[in-house]
Amino acid sequence: MIVARISDDALAKACGADAVAAAFAAAGCSVERVSSWGMHWLEPLVEISGVGFGPAVPADVAAILSGSSDKCIGAIADHPFISSQQRLTFARAGKTRPLSLEDYAATGGWAGLNRARSMTPAALVEEVTRSGLRGRGGAGFPAGIKWQTVRNAVGTRKYVVCNADEGDSGTFADRMVMEGDPFQLVEGMAIAAHAVGAERGYIYVRSEYPHAIAKLDAAIALAAQIISPFLVEVRVGAGAYVCGEETSLLNSIEGKRGEVRAKPPLPALEGLFGCPTAVNNVLTLAAIPHILSEGGASLYDSLGIDRSKGTMPIQLAGNIKHGGLYETAFGITLRELIDDIGGGTASGRPVKAVQVGGPLGAYIHPDQFGLPFDYEAYAAADALIGHGGIVVFDDTADMGNMARFAMQFCAAESCGKCTPCRIGSIRGVELIDRIRSASPAATDGVTALPQMHNAPKQPRSREADLQLLEDLCETMKFGSLCALGGFTPYPVMSALKHWPEDFA
Repeated sequence: MIVARISDDALAKACGADAVAAAFAAAGCSVERVSSWGMHWLEPLVEISGVGFGPAVPADVAAILSGSSDKCIGAIADHPFISSQQRLTFARAGKTRPLSLEDYAATGGWAGLNRARSMTPAALVEEVTRSGLRGRGGAGFPAGIKWQTVRNAVGTRKYVVCNADEGDSGTFADRMVMEGDPFQLVEGMAIAAHAVGAERGYIYVRSEYPHAIAKLDAAIALAAQIISPFLVEVRVGAGAYVCGEETSLLNSIEGKRGEVRAKPPLPALEGLFGCPTAVNNVLTLAAIPHILSEGGASLYDSLGIDRSKGTMPIQLAGNIKHGGLYETAFGITLRELIDDIGGGTASGRPVKAVQVGGPLGAYIHPDQFGLPFDYEAYAAADALIGHGGIVVFDDTADMGNMARFAMQFCAAESCGKCTPCRIGSIRGVELIDRIRSASPAATDGVTALPQMHNAPKQPRSREADLQLLEDLCETMKFGSLCALGGFTPYPVMSALKHWPEDFA
């Protein structure tokens, strides 16, 4: 019997994968629902004996089965988008059934946990530190140091918390792990628990991910005996962007309002319910089983450049021809990612800007596309890698409007705890509106004032307004309690620097 393998990933479902699967079943085929390969522009993608067909619709079934389909892409594993990757976190992508314990064990699952439990917590933490793994959620803090801090902290109870509140625009790697390889995340959390001395963990997932939540609940139930005595529970958030910040997330788990806590104390010392807590991102924890496999730490350390070690699942989105998940070692350039791998813009127009690191990441000009994917290189360029999301814009984008959106987004999502974020973002929207709508006076270069809320009592020159915007951004960057207000200046100032004409 012919076996058709079709993803049950949320994106594939949204593209019609369920209808395609039903059509193959009606044609007498055996259908297996597997994880996604990450080639999103080809979804729904059908695999038969290793050969891929996509994007498929139910009407294609007869042609695919007869061998006459014009949607054949050849062997999926040999496709340039797949064969050029260095997949560790997504090594099983497209190959295994998400909730099959048999598939997971047959592809190396639980080997990392078994080895970890044969080691002392100190040796385990040392191996993670030696691997060079840094947090994949945005800050890039060394995972081993965080674990060591929690392990050494005084407390009768400790926790492991997975931050799965994936809210950045253009990011979907966390969702793909949770929906496609949930046992890997559970295994990574169990290893972390052994390292820091925790018996309980929580996965905080936003409510907009119902498929991921269902997969995680099922995976935790299936793996309960394997990870025992470690207990894991899924907590569903209400969709507040600020709950991606670790202390706001901890408040939400505790049933409190999702707002940022002042630090210190750090969560590693006083986190969930006042206890020492290791808070890690999905991609950080999903990398742990590979690092703990035999030779995994050395392999991880050998990949990447400088202090950015291992691989990064990069998410290509926006106006791009070949959008999807591309995992590779740090060091690759934006030009390679956008032109060679992504195929340029979907519209066929020139690329104007690329935003890396979510809605509060800097806009990067094409002149900077030689920048290597590296935490320190991006920081030196006043940019962020963040969660590894890349959103592409063509030359029709209005970068002044995009800068305004950053301030507007911050105003809408602010928890209100600190003044620079709560008030600064609102003043930022108003200031950008004044800069973009004011008309020059005929004689002295002072801008005429548009009729709007909070306009200054005395006219200011355009140069004075621009300087005020820079001052506001500096205040938000260094005065905000968390990265929401602190990172909002990145897209604003980068847009102003590279595309000043869009602020006219």
